[in-house]
Amino acid sequence: MKILVIGGTGLIGKTVCYKLNKAGHEVVVGARSAGVDILTGEGLAQALEGTEVVIDLSNSASPDDETALNFFRTAGKNIASAEKLAGVKHHLILSIVGTDRAQYIGYLRAKKDQEDNIINSGIPYTIIRATQFHEHIDTIISVQGEGDKVFVSTVDYQPIAAEDVTNYVVQFALGEPKQKIVEIAGPEKAPMTDFVTKYLETTGIEKTVVPNDDDKYMFFEIPKSCLVPTGDFYKGEMDFDTWIEKNK
Repeated sequence: MKILVIGGTGLIGKTVCYKLNKAGHEVVVGARSAGVDILTGEGLAQALEGTEVVIDLSNSASPDDETALNFFRTAGKNIASAEKLAGVKHHLILSIVGTDRAQYIGYLRAKKDQEDNIINSGIPYTIIRATQFHEHIDTIISVQGEGDKVFVSTVDYQPIAAEDVTNYVVQFALGEPKQKIVEIAGPEKAPMTDFVTKYLETTGIEKTVVPNDDDKYMFFEIPKSCLVPTGDFYKGEMDFDTWIEKNK
């Protein structure tokens, strides 16, 4: 099967491409470095020739509201138009749990536009909303840290390992289109403070978590349970302790 992986050079994309290649599929990497530009449309038609499945792991250059909105709207229209002409049978998007619950955040509004564009396109689709990755923990510490302190909210948190995300992306991409949004999350749910504290203690990083009830993530105010599934979801296999041991 020929599969186009848009964003195939990123954290998730590289492993998705590797797994699909290993399984014997013909994989085309959709990236500007590979001659495919989803913003201008350059190279899209050629990349989609004979393609049955498109996996969209694309991301904007910046989470800034205007940048993200312009990126996902422009890219989404270009991709959908080219897919219709090519007769693509399945379009899969990797999105974010909580996208629909904080639409006042420009980046999430842009992701919702990306989702809606495919839902309304008539192209068979699957949308996977994932919780935050275990791999984001360093960013939390960096962005929310000041000196030897890290200011962390007690919002609900249920991170998933990138390895589990790639496994679900491959699984769903090779299956029949779900024609709906599905959610994936890690096996453990707890306040965000618990995860950051455990990571600092286990890795020996000399910083202290300062808890707060501000319901913020990366300085964005969010509903307390915005980052976790509210209903049924597919559970990742790797717990946080195992991930830390593999990556410390």
